[in-house]
Amino acid sequence: MTYEELCAKDKKAKQSRIIFVLSIPVTLVLCALATALLMFLFGKTQGPIFIISLIVTPIIVVVCFLISRSVYNSRLAAFETAALMMVGEQRWSFTSNQDDYLTVKSRQATNIDSIKYFKSDISRLPYAVEVMKRKRAYKEALLTLLNGEEYKKLSMYKDLSKKIRNNFKFINHYYVVSHYSSPTGRSQATTILPIPEDHIYSLASDKSLLMSKTQYNNYLKEQAKGLLEQKQHLYYEKVNHIIDIANKNSELLVNPKDNDEIDKLIAFLFDRTVNSIKKVKSLDSEEWEIIGKYISQIEKDVNSIVDKNNKILAYYNSSDFRKIKDTCDTLMHTQKEFNEYIEQKVKSVSDLFGKSVKRNETDFEDEYNYIHPYKKNLTPFTAEVSDAVFSSAENNPIDYIVKCFYPNKEQYPGQIQKLQLLVEELETLKEAKGIIDNYKNSIQQYLAGVPSFIIENDEDGFYSRLGFATINEKTITVEYKFSYTSKAGKAQRSFTVPMTEETIIELINRLENKLTFSSFTKEQRALMTSKLRRYIKERDNYTCQKCGNSIFQEPNLLLEVDHIIPVAKGGYTTENNLQTLCWKCNRNKGTKIY
Repeated sequence: MTYEELCAKDKKAKQSRIIFVLSIPVTLVLCALATALLMFLFGKTQGPIFIISLIVTPIIVVVCFLISRSVYNSRLAAFETAALMMVGEQRWSFTSNQDDYLTVKSRQATNIDSIKYFKSDISRLPYAVEVMKRKRAYKEALLTLLNGEEYKKLSMYKDLSKKIRNNFKFINHYYVVSHYSSPTGRSQATTILPIPEDHIYSLASDKSLLMSKTQYNNYLKEQAKGLLEQKQHLYYEKVNHIIDIANKNSELLVNPKDNDEIDKLIAFLFDRTVNSIKKVKSLDSEEWEIIGKYISQIEKDVNSIVDKNNKILAYYNSSDFRKIKDTCDTLMHTQKEFNEYIEQKVKSVSDLFGKSVKRNETDFEDEYNYIHPYKKNLTPFTAEVSDAVFSSAENNPIDYIVKCFYPNKEQYPGQIQKLQLLVEELETLKEAKGIIDNYKNSIQQYLAGVPSFIIENDEDGFYSRLGFATINEKTITVEYKFSYTSKAGKAQRSFTVPMTEETIIELINRLENKLTFSSFTKEQRALMTSKLRRYIKERDNYTCQKCGNSIFQEPNLLLEVDHIIPVAKGGYTTENNLQTLCWKCNRNKGTKIY
């Protein structure tokens, strides 16, 4: 509804009112003129015409009056409804002194007071509050019509203001009508209890006025419980804020060590805050301050890692880094193929041993899902075990690695081959690491402008972006992990078993011992130790037996020991089946037999 539409309805109502006011005199005049005309035309019958006129004229006047009044009332009602719509109301409300109606059992019961009324049914109080809020909003809307200068200019404003003031009679009180009627209906009594608005709000704000002592004590307990839950949720949200930051940035961190550090911080956060929040039983406990300080410190540490990461990424996106990369791309053109080969080896180790996975981690029983899940990084071989198994695994790690990670005996042959291949790949990577370090040293003169914080915080990532293969301790150190967490999340323990060459060989022996001799011989791939590798290289004078290249011609040449007849085709690890090949020839050979 627009103001222009309201003015149009006001104009129609004004016209109807004029017609209504003039309806009686105009009708009388017209009837008199009609009578005089008829008497003039029919002079011989003036008497009967005059008598008929006296009978018909009042009827016509009444009919015209009623029609004009009906039209006026309908247009006035349409105007008033339009005015209400201008202030967001749809109809005239609260036009009577009855907000609630009670039928009581005695005449005396009609004389109820406000306390007894609300005590008899406590649910009436919230309803009364809602009614008074609605009345207040309704009054404010009507006052907009009553005091608005643009509405005062309307012709129907006087009628509108009169109706508004009539509505105000029942706005400021909540009216309760109590009625009694005897069984025969002969004795009846009705009383009206007006309850002021302020009194209703005071009762709503202080419920003790309507409660017994026991009820009031229970109310205080529930209120304290509610306030405690609010405070707990406030602290839960602080924890969630940190978890959300960690989850959002976990995929963006360039340094794997930062991921590990954030995992530790979130683990501390769960252990020292979430479980502590559940234990605090009072609002004024000093523990809140301790928990708050710890949460702030964890948030500061997490943000520090994220800020450091953003600073590193900003450098990698800078023109300074692009210049260095362009220079290194030119210098490392001949080494590009070697780096790609080593990256394939790193991927091979990853594929053999598995990749890190992410799991939603909430280290306590969160019945109501207050805490957001944290996507924690887990090593591919992580066993969540009981307290008893954890203790036994610490004393006999290899036996429990077999029990937890190699439960299916039928898969042993294939798993043994993978472990044997893993030994060979790790040995190659250890040697390649020294060669890559030599390459890095050869370009140091071109890295004078690299900020120190880049090398300190993301050395592997920096060289990786320059095109170097990345071989760090995490790449060449695989491990099995045993973890124990109590049901309530209060106790957490873990230990890892690094898979060195000796440990892997011991694991292979355990698996082999569990196989029958006949099934093992079909799948056997003899072990090749570091000592045997060195012997074969010395025997072949550190020279590739295919292309003739040697470390004497190329100091940074990566040499590998190859099975002449591949293990996959029945070859054994014996001296007469082993030869020295450079990495290029070994890659090209694959499973072929030269």
